[in-house]
Amino acid sequence: MLQMTEKIAVLGAGSWGTALALVLADNDLDVAMWAKNEDRMAELNTHHTNSRYLPNILLPETIRGTTSLDEALEGAETVVLAVPTKAIREVAQQIVETAKAPVTIVHVSKGIEPDSLLRISEMIEQEMPASVLKNVVVLSGPSHAEEVSLRHPTTVAVSSRSLEASQKIQDLFMNQHFRVYTNPDLIGVEIGGALKNIIALAAGISDGLGYGDNAKAALITRGLAEIARLGTKMGANPLTFSGLAGIGDLIVTCTSVHSRNWRAGHMLGQGKKLDEVLESMGMVVEGVRTTKAGYQLSEKYDVQMPITHALYHILFQAQEPKKAVDDLMARVKKHELEDLIDILDTKQD
Repeated sequence: MLQMTEKIAVLGAGSWGTALALVLADNDLDVAMWAKNEDRMAELNTHHTNSRYLPNILLPETIRGTTSLDEALEGAETVVLAVPTKAIREVAQQIVETAKAPVTIVHVSKGIEPDSLLRISEMIEQEMPASVLKNVVVLSGPSHAEEVSLRHPTTVAVSSRSLEASQKIQDLFMNQHFRVYTNPDLIGVEIGGALKNIIALAAGISDGLGYGDNAKAALITRGLAEIARLGTKMGANPLTFSGLAGIGDLIVTCTSVHSRNWRAGHMLGQGKKLDEVLESMGMVVEGVRTTKAGYQLSEKYDVQMPITHALYHILFQAQEPKKAVDDLMARVKKHELEDLIDILDTKQD
């Protein structure tokens, strides 16, 4: 039985970190939220709001904000890492310099590092020695922060190399609004959560071009096949992609106005340039970096990922979105079940 006085440090005060802090506070845990922005932490402590990322949401008064990492980590055995993928290494290094005892890291970002092609758990393990890092747990699934903060029913999965660590995080987060499953497939959970952002960008582009539901349904379905092909080649269990971290997260990210990746893609489909889109978003669009990493992974593992390649050409080679979609439709004909056979053959190997 968990002691409800346990302290949790949430690093990162964006929408997702704030929503998860709310879940933990609802579970009567001692929550310290850390961010570098002094004004945001002052607002959190004074007004119990984070108007920049979750407007009109009143947060529990028990969530304390601080700009001192030492204060946030003091006495915390569990650290929720809710920063963009590009900041993972920097913050992990700061934890190493600051933590006074080993901690379990719960990472909740969804991305892959370009060039190194490492998953987030691998990046964390590379930066944090065993003397500081107790376990790494990933939390992923269909979970928009805007809905979690309203306490709408949400279901996610957690995964780790340690079942005990997964079950501990399951207990910390689970309540009547926020249901948590465990899944032993760390690779699959991370790959599904990261690559779905690529397909969400593509779905947004399709909607921005005005291509309708038929096209988007095809993108989601064929996108899932790409994710499963690559993930299985990398060692994931193909069944994971039929679960919350696979098709569940893919559907919500490709179809919801809350999805920043879908919104970014929608603007691209309407003819806006990438720099203009990213500037107007005001938040990190993980799918852009992940598209580069996904393209590189497809080359490394020799896996066909036509949607990912088409998006790469749009984002990094200035191809017109309509031309990319037309090229996808003109691909050589094939049997739909070839993908399933390939995935099963890979798993057997």
